[in-house]
Amino acid sequence: MGLMLFPGDDDVASPDVSWSYTGFSMFRHWLTQAEGVTLTEMSGFGGERPWCRVSTTLAPLLNHPDDDGPDLTPAQCAAMLPRLEAILDQRQSDDSDPVIRRRIEDVRQLITVLRFCVDKDVKLIFG
Repeated sequence: MGLMLFPGDDDVASPDVSWSYTGFSMFRHWLTQAEGVTLTEMSGFGGERPWCRVSTTLAPLLNHPDDDGPDLTPAQCAAMLPRLEAILDQRQSDDSDPVIRRRIEDVRQLITVLRFCVDKDVKLIFG
């Protein structure tokens, strides 16, 4: 059992990205570190720091319940793309580490799904 992020276009052939729940947790921790945030300090993740005090366009993804909660809008998807692309550009030179290679591939797949949501003007579904 795991988590899949996919476009809300009702087409099973659309791109998606999936993780085990543990894998998504590790990915989320990695992304928050890239944003200079410690996830365990954040509200909802064991800490008290509110998300409204964090300046990142990735907050809708990082602070989203694993498989519940609101779908992300095409506008939210569009806002996250530049930051994810920048993270990808920064980290590609670190691909000698298999864990980093996996995170880079996760970011690539997520970018593909987000671009699709933006292009088709559909929501991103967590399921």
